[in-house]
Amino acid sequence: MTIRCRMAAVLAMMWHGAALAAEDTNGALASVTVLGHYDNAVGTSDAASQGTVTANLIANRPALRTGELLEFVPGMIVTQHSGDGKANQYFLRGFNLDHGTDFATWVDGVPVNMRSNAHGQGYSDLNFLIPELVQRIDYKKGSYFADEGDFSSAGAAHIGLSDQLKQGIANLTVGGYGYQRGVLADSFAAAGGTLLYGLEISRNNGPWQTPEQVRKYSGTLRYNHGDAQDGYSITAMAYRNRWNATDQVPLRAVQEGLIGRFGSLDPSDGGDTSRTSLAWNMHRRGSDQVTQASAYLVHSSLDLYSNFTYLLNDPVNSDQFQQSERRTMGGASASHAWLNNIGGIDMRNQLGVQTRYDHIAPIGLYATVARQRLATVREDRVDEASVGLYAENTSYWTPSFRSIAGLRYDAYRFKVNDDNANAHKFSPKLSLIFGPWAKTEYFINYGAGFHSNDARGVTGPDPAQPLVGTRGAELGVRSEWLPGLQSSLSLWALDIDSELVYAGDSGQTEASRASRRTGVEWSNHYIATPWLLFDLDLAVSHARYRQSDPVGNYVPEALDKVASFGMTVKDIGRWFGGFELRYFGQRPLVEDNSVRSAATTLAYGRIGYQLSRRTKLTLDGFNLFNRQASDIDYYYTSRLAGEPAEGVNDVHFHPVEPRTLRLTLSHSF
Repeated sequence: MTIRCRMAAVLAMMWHGAALAAEDTNGALASVTVLGHYDNAVGTSDAASQGTVTANLIANRPALRTGELLEFVPGMIVTQHSGDGKANQYFLRGFNLDHGTDFATWVDGVPVNMRSNAHGQGYSDLNFLIPELVQRIDYKKGSYFADEGDFSSAGAAHIGLSDQLKQGIANLTVGGYGYQRGVLADSFAAAGGTLLYGLEISRNNGPWQTPEQVRKYSGTLRYNHGDAQDGYSITAMAYRNRWNATDQVPLRAVQEGLIGRFGSLDPSDGGDTSRTSLAWNMHRRGSDQVTQASAYLVHSSLDLYSNFTYLLNDPVNSDQFQQSERRTMGGASASHAWLNNIGGIDMRNQLGVQTRYDHIAPIGLYATVARQRLATVREDRVDEASVGLYAENTSYWTPSFRSIAGLRYDAYRFKVNDDNANAHKFSPKLSLIFGPWAKTEYFINYGAGFHSNDARGVTGPDPAQPLVGTRGAELGVRSEWLPGLQSSLSLWALDIDSELVYAGDSGQTEASRASRRTGVEWSNHYIATPWLLFDLDLAVSHARYRQSDPVGNYVPEALDKVASFGMTVKDIGRWFGGFELRYFGQRPLVEDNSVRSAATTLAYGRIGYQLSRRTKLTLDGFNLFNRQASDIDYYYTSRLAGEPAEGVNDVHFHPVEPRTLRLTLSHSF
C-alpha cells in the first residue's frame, strides 16, 4: 500500500544519520534517493523549510570560520563581532539571533546552546567542531516540530558526525595573516565496530592591528557498533582555544584617524574557552517501530574580556569587564515511534522525553583592566533543570493528504544561589501536508514554542518571564517537477512575547517588547549536470514590535533581506572549484529606523587540482572583491578620551576581513 510505504519511509528517517527511503513507481520501498548534495525531501518532509545537507556539499564549499557550517541552512547569515574563539553571530528569519538565541543547534545529540550563559542567553559556540568529520546537517525552520524545545522558535540544526571515513584524511592549510591549520583523521575496525579519530590544530593572527593569536586545539574520538537496524555510538570530544579580540569599534574613531579600520581601542580584549564532552547514542529499528536514546555529559569553561564603551563608566581604569563561567551539563533523551492502523487510517505515532541539567559555578561579571580583576560586579551559583515531554501523531488520511498533530510540555526549575523559580509551558503543533502531485507537495504549519530566559533574571525581587512564548505559522510548497531541481517556497509569520535584543553597554541580550515577524523564503538547488551544481536562496522579512512606543517600533538588528548564490564544479578532468556570493541586507540599528547599517556583499571562491588519486591542492579565496564592509553594526553610547562625560552615540562596527587566500594540501590514506 502506498500510504504504508510512505509511513515506513518516514519512519526510516527517525534516527540520526538514517537513510532516507523513497517510493518506487509501484509503491514499494526503493533505495536511497539523493540528488548529489541535498537529500530528496518530497514525501518525507513535514515543512517546506525543512531539509538535509550532505557531506558532499560541506566538503566542496570554502568556509572562513567553523560556524559558517550553519550558512548551509537557507537564509542563515553567520558573522563575527569579536575574536574567532568566540561564538559567532547568527541571523535568520528577521532575527539577530546574537550568539544563538531562538536557533537551537545540536551536535551528535548534544545541545550546543548554553542557557544562562555568562555572555548571552543561548550562547552557541561551534568552534569545537572539526568540519571534515561532519556527515550531515538536518535543519528545520519554525516552531512546528514537537521534538524541538528551547531556543528553536526560528529553527534548529542537528549536525551529525561520521561513523566511518572512506579514507584517512591529512590536511595542511596555510594562508594570509599567519593562518595555519592541520587536520588528521581516520577510522578503522576495532572491537567489533569502528573507531574514528580526528585531530585539529590551528593558528591565526588575522588582519587586526592587535594580532589575534588564535591557538585552537580540537580532538574527536568516536566508536560505532552495529548497523542501520541496531547500533550505538560513543563519542568523546575535547577543545581548547585562546585568542586576542578586536571587538566592534566606534565609527568616529576610524573617521578621526585615532585607529585604523582594523585597529583596537583595548588590545587586552580576548578570551579563553574549553569544552570536553562524552555522548552515547543508540537506535533500534523493527519492521514497524524505531527506538532511540541518548545521553551526554559536557564540561566547559569560558572567560571573555570585552570593552565596548571604553571610558564611559570608568574614565580612570576604562570599562573592560570579564564574563566568566565554569559549567557542567548533563542530559538524556529517549523516543519511540511506531506504525499502526486505527479505523482504517494508517498512523505513525511518537513519544519522547528530553532532560537536561546545568550546574554553573561560578558564573560572574567582573570589572577588569588589561584582564586583571578590579572588582566583582556579580558572582552567582546557578542550577537549572528541565524536562520536556512530547507526543506526535501522523495520520495518513489519503494517499495525498496527511496531518501531523503534536503536543509538547516543558517544565523548568531555576536556582540562583538561594533563590528559586519554577515554570512550565504547553506547546501545541499542527501540520497539514497535501500531495505529492507531479512531484510537488504543499504544507500548512502551525506551532507554539518558547525560549527560556537567563536564570539570573527570572529569580529575585523583580523576575522576568521564565519561558517566553512564541507562535509561528507557515504556508509552503516544495517541488522537484524539473529533473535535478529542488525548489521550496515558504510564507511564514512568528510572534514572540518578549524580544531579546543586544545591549552594547553590557555585551549581553536583554528582554524587550513583544514582536512580530513575517517573511517569504525561496530556496533552489539545481544539478545541471553531474559536474555542475547551482544554489540560489532568497529571503525577505519584516520585523516590528507589537506594542507601540514613541521611541519607535523597529526591532534593532532585524535583517530584512538575504540572498546567496552558489556554484560547485567538480570532475572537470583533474580540476574542481566553486563560487559563492552572499548578500546581507541593511538593518535598523535603533527603534525609529533613523540609523541603519549598510548592506554587505561578499564573494568566496575555490579552485582545486587533483595532483594524484590521493592528493589534491585547493586554493580558497575570501572576500574576493576586497569589499570594505561590516560583519556587524551596533548603535549605542561610548566615550573616548576627551569626549563629554555622557559619551557619544555612534555606530560601532566590526569589519569583514580583507581579501584572504588559503592554500590546502590534502592527502588521503
